[in-house]
Amino acid sequence: MSRYVIKRLLLLIPIMLAVSFIVYFIIDFAPGDVVDIIAGNEMSEEHKQIMREEMGLNDPLPFRYLRYMAGLLRGDLGISYVTNKDVFDVYMMRLPATLQLATACTVVALLIAIPLGINAAVHQNSWIDSCSTVLGLLGISIPIFWLGLMMILVFSLNLGWFPSIGNDSPLSIVLPAVTVGVGQAALIMRTTRSSMLEVIRQDYLRTARAKGASEKAVIRKHAFKNALIPILTVIGTQYGAALGGAVVTETVFAWPGVGRLMVDSINNRDTQMVTGAIILTTMLSSVVILLIDLAYAFVDPRIKARYMKRGDNLGRK
Repeated sequence: MSRYVIKRLLLLIPIMLAVSFIVYFIIDFAPGDVVDIIAGNEMSEEHKQIMREEMGLNDPLPFRYLRYMAGLLRGDLGISYVTNKDVFDVYMMRLPATLQLATACTVVALLIAIPLGINAAVHQNSWIDSCSTVLGLLGISIPIFWLGLMMILVFSLNLGWFPSIGNDSPLSIVLPAVTVGVGQAALIMRTTRSSMLEVIRQDYLRTARAKGASEKAVIRKHAFKNALIPILTVIGTQYGAALGGAVVTETVFAWPGVGRLMVDSINNRDTQMVTGAIILTTMLSSVVILLIDLAYAFVDPRIKARYMKRGDNLGRK
C-alpha cells in the first residue's frame, strides 16, 4: 500500500504544473497589474514603469512563468507583491480558519444528511422519502450567497443570536457552517439514499434478519457499512471543495480564510499570492481525496487486498 500512496503523491507534480500554468496565464490576461493597484492614480507612468522593471513585470510572460516555476521547484512560492510577505507564511496563517470552517460544514452536513438519507431509503416512497427529496432539491438549488445573506438578516440582524462577520467568537462559525453545510447535506443525503437502496434488499440482509438481528442492527451494522463507499467519495469531494471553494461564504461572512485571501489577491492582481494559494489548496484537496481513497480499505477488505496487489505489482516492475 505504501508504494501505491507514493505513486499517488507523485501524481501531484503534473497537477501542480497544470494548475500553476493555467492560473498564471489567466491572471496575466486580466486588465491592469499590481503596480496600478499599489500606485493608484497619483504616481506618474514613468515611475510605474520603474516599479514594473524592479518587480520583473516587464519580462516576457513565459520567462516570468519559468522563473516562478524554478522557485517553486525549490519550495519557494515567492513574495506577495502587495504585502511583501512570504506567500507560504501568509497562506499558513489563513489555513486554520479555512480548515475550521470546512470541518464544521462537513459535520453539519453529516448530521443532517446521514439520518435523512437512511430514513428515506428505509421508508422508500413514503412521506418521509418525499420530504427528504424535497429538502435535498432545495438544498442543491438555493444559492449559497443568498442563503448566507438570509442567515445574516434573520439570525444576526433581527434576532441577534450569532455574529454576522469575522471569527472573533466561537459562535461566529455557526452561520457560515450552516450555510455551506446545507448545500453539502443535500448531495450527501441523495447519495446516502441511493447507496442504501442498492444494498438494503440484498440476500445477506435477509440472512441477518433471519438470524434474529434487530432491524436497527441490520441497517446500522450491515446495510450502512456496505453502502459507505460512494458516501465516503462524496464526503471527501465535498470536504475538498470546502477547502478551496468556500470563496463565496468567506466573502459574505468576512471569514479570514484562504478563500477570502484569494479573492483579495485577485482584486489586487497579486499573481504570486493567487498562484501560490491555489497550488497549495490543490495539493491539500488532493491529499484529502487520497486519504478518502485509502479509507475505503478500512470499509471494504476487498479494496485493501487490491491495494496490496497493486503494491506488489509496482514492486515487481
